Amino acid sequence: MPKPVVPEEKRRRRRPTRSGTVLSERLIVETALRMLREHGSTGLTARRLGLALDADPSTLYRYFRGMDDLTLAIGDALIGQGLAGWEPTGEWRRDLREVGLRIHAAYVAHPQAALLTTSRVTGRANELAADEAVLDVLRTAGFPLADTVRIYHAFIDQTLAFAALDAASLALPSAALDEDEARWRSTYARLPADRYPRIAEAAPLLAQRMITSAYPTALDMLLDSVEGRLGSAP
Repeated sequence: MPKPVVPEEKRRRRRPTRSGTVLSERLIVETALRMLREHGSTGLTARRLGLALDADPSTLYRYFRGMDDLTLAIGDALIGQGLAGWEPTGEWRRDLREVGLRIHAAYVAHPQAALLTTSRVTGRANELAADEAVLDVLRTAGFPLADTVRIYHAFIDQTLAFAALDAASLALPSAALDEDEARWRSTYARLPADRYPRIAEAAPLLAQRMITSAYPTALDMLLDSVEGRLGSAP
């Protein structure tokens, strides 16, 4: 049975850690993000996190019901980083594009954390704020409710799917990532044109594009489709 999380006001009354640090949910999440960046998901345990915070590992359960609850908080923090400073302009396409690029960038900046969290539903404040913002942009633009939900679904899932894909590449050992990227030049660029005419024709462009994220292009294609749907609405 999970332990009850201690209310925020009671957490603040706790004594500082041995090093004098006052724990908070934000500090724990930031430390967990650093540990994921440095050691990967296998390096994030309650014991190691406690050592990093100079606190008894059991103290973490005053803030989170368990490591899975902490994982959800990490995902929500990444969404919050993406939304930080964003304000809607009233231009629905520009606003959606900005939100998508921001959230994608926040996840990709923390590849190991993205691998743990892109498939999760946190139900926390930042995720709810992002959902509300996207739905409001679409409804304010004049989309019917059913279309709004369909577009929202495609928009969010596309953003998270590309974040997961790009994060998985960035989480590879640097030698493996370099080898994968070089393969577009070392293998694809040298394929015989008589057997692979289309690949040979496109090889120079493939070598340029395939080492970058396709998310901005895919996002623009989705928004083109959405714009066409709005223009054809009665």
